[in-house]
Amino acid sequence: MTPSTPGLHEESRLALRDVTLSRAGRPLIAGLNLDARPGDLIALRGPSGCGKTTILRAIAGLDPFERGTISVGDACLEGGTALNRATLHRLGRSVGLVFQFHCLFEHMSALQNICLAPRHVYRVAPEAAERAARDLLRQLGVESRADARPRELSGGEAQRVAIARALAVNPPVLLMDEPMASLDASRRAELGALLQKLTESGRTLLVTTHDERFAEDFATRVLTVESGTVRERI
Repeated sequence: MTPSTPGLHEESRLALRDVTLSRAGRPLIAGLNLDARPGDLIALRGPSGCGKTTILRAIAGLDPFERGTISVGDACLEGGTALNRATLHRLGRSVGLVFQFHCLFEHMSALQNICLAPRHVYRVAPEAAERAARDLLRQLGVESRADARPRELSGGEAQRVAIARALAVNPPVLLMDEPMASLDASRRAELGALLQKLTESGRTLLVTTHDERFAEDFATRVLTVESGTVRERI
């Protein structure tokens, strides 16, 4: 249960076919197709409100979509169809989502936030969940902040704890919404290098960003959302 766990190649499949997305009845994106390769770090760019976050939320099963299919690992989502419990369970194992504003539980320590899903959703023994959580914190450089509450963390520390929480069930696909937004230049470079490291075992990352430098320096592929379509920069 570490960022560099091997053997993720087969499970890190992410494919979108003819996906149509709307928000509050307003069409956002039509006919979205995407095939992510194991080890891809894909930057998803575009103006605010264009649908970048909605794409992530649809992949994670948080927002419905009208048409098409989304395949993540062995989970398959069909447009216009409600998710059943079995699909939600498979999806939870296949994809992790790091929100822009971290969304850590304020009444819990960093360690408790990370242990929450392994213990209460996947029934991992408390001692094993804590060992894995501390190992993630160590690898992400914030082991000393295990007992800190979210309000006691800096923006960069909270970001790393949120990544550790997303990685706690070792998802082969990791989605991140504007992870560079609250970081200064040096911290952005550190986080970019960390995200590259997360792909070394074949994990797939899809990252929304307004940061052109991050996309240029760290992404293996750059997609742009504009006027309801998604284009890949060659």
